[in-house]
Amino acid sequence: MAHDNTAPEIVTDRLRLRSFGAGDFEEYAGLVGHPLVARHVGDGTRLDRTAAWRHLAMVLGHWILRGCGMWAVEHDGRMIGRVGLLNPDGWPALELAWALHPDVWNRGLATEAAAAAMGWAFDVHGADRLISMVRPDNAASIRVAEKLGMHLEERLVLLGLPALVYARGRDIRQASP
Repeated sequence: MAHDNTAPEIVTDRLRLRSFGAGDFEEYAGLVGHPLVARHVGDGTRLDRTAAWRHLAMVLGHWILRGCGMWAVEHDGRMIGRVGLLNPDGWPALELAWALHPDVWNRGLATEAAAAAMGWAFDVHGADRLISMVRPDNAASIRVAEKLGMHLEERLVLLGLPALVYARGRDIRQASP
């Protein structure tokens, strides 16, 4: 079943979650190529420009193929990262994922963005359960998952590296960020 290829806009107190556009590529390539971000995402390696382009195409394709996907996270008019839902072929379950540029870390922005995406996933998309896969050494993302009311469900190996699977069903009340 084909879906729209654009993300619905969500506005929070400090953020705007919106569709990615061609003008976001440089910032996106910088995000996925940043060593502090890359160490916690995928197989832990930085993406070069070609891989960043392919990854952004996968992110955008989710909206068409799955009816959900990632949003560009905008703060003070600047694209600072991504947040949203991933479920590529072979993935364990519908994942709520986030990645923000290190220069905006430790301000509660990841929690704010992820809470908005989680609300959309449950209330609009109709998801019954979400997971977030977090690297064991990523204390900041573990805190985000816990603030979202997620609990550690299992440990697994993802793309050759250990991962913690945090989960939450729609029946749990949303925790305040």
